Amino acid sequence: MRRILSVILSAVLLFFCFGAIAEDDWAGAGLPYERLPAEIEIVPWDQLPPALSGQHHYLLLCIDQWHSIPRPEGIDPPTGANGIRRDLYGNTDGIVILTLDTRAHRIMLTSIIRDAIIRKPNSTETASRYGRINYVYNDYGPDALCKTISEHLGIPIEKYILFNFGQIQDIIDLPGLEGVDIELNSNEIRYLARYAVPVGSVVNADGVDVHQNPRAPEGVYHFRGHSAVLYMRIRKADSQGDFMRTQRVRNVLSALADKCRTFTLDQANELANSIMENNDATNMNLQEMLDAASYAYSLRDCTIEELRIPAKEDVRAILFANMMAQEINWPAARLKLADFLEHTKLTRDIDFLVSDDEDD
Repeated sequence: MRRILSVILSAVLLFFCFGAIAEDDWAGAGLPYERLPAEIEIVPWDQLPPALSGQHHYLLLCIDQWHSIPRPEGIDPPTGANGIRRDLYGNTDGIVILTLDTRAHRIMLTSIIRDAIIRKPNSTETASRYGRINYVYNDYGPDALCKTISEHLGIPIEKYILFNFGQIQDIIDLPGLEGVDIELNSNEIRYLARYAVPVGSVVNADGVDVHQNPRAPEGVYHFRGHSAVLYMRIRKADSQGDFMRTQRVRNVLSALADKCRTFTLDQANELANSIMENNDATNMNLQEMLDAASYAYSLRDCTIEELRIPAKEDVRAILFANMMAQEINWPAARLKLADFLEHTKLTRDIDFLVSDDEDD
């Protein structure tokens, strides 16, 4: 009996040890850089569970063009004369899921890196095809991108809003918003100074202007719209590349949300109308946009929670078809997102307020 117990205990220990190694080692599995992607397991659209009660998901997309050509519906992927894929309508370099949870009183931003490998919409039951996530809009359209993200992350996303750089710039500069406040580190300051951002467009409280000033001090700076877009596009100011780019996109969105905290419902509705007028494409009608504004208004005292897909342990670099990309452990990403959406990590800002009429 003692020998049997010893064998069972050893087997359990081996299972947990080697299981943990395999789990933790996914990102560094020792695979060659140039290879074919591993098979991707998705959740088919018709098998997706419904959204959690009170949660409303919106896909916010930013294409990599200042002035874009609207993509017609129902067309084939654009190609050049040689049959090679053509970037005609723009690639989605900013991909963020905005979740408004009116039941748990939460606002969540989930960003997805632009070079994540996905199972392409033209895959079949017998033939899987793979490509970068930021190519899906240009090749197959926004509805296909909604479906692709939904099937890879295991949540139903039906509503999207698409912007180009110029439209995001205009929204940030709208009356009542008039720019955003963002904390900059020394690398970001040097990068923006090298980009020669417009005079007076990135200034701190002491009036220090980043324009041609790479030694400006670290701290919080006020951005106008054009420079905020340049900040969102920073990719080479540090070693993390696109991973930090997604963080900067979330920083701008969070800063915009902070500016909206003092809005009245009428101002929130005016902003919703402005967004309807300043986007490249959306499948939301005006009433749905006003509903979203109403949800956001009711959550204006929330601390914004953020998640990046993938986590560092769920991604590994890959080169295939002469294309540099990132291979994602999508089942692990689905579990992390489900945990994020189901469990409150933070509380409302108002819960931290202390009455100032207490006795000293």
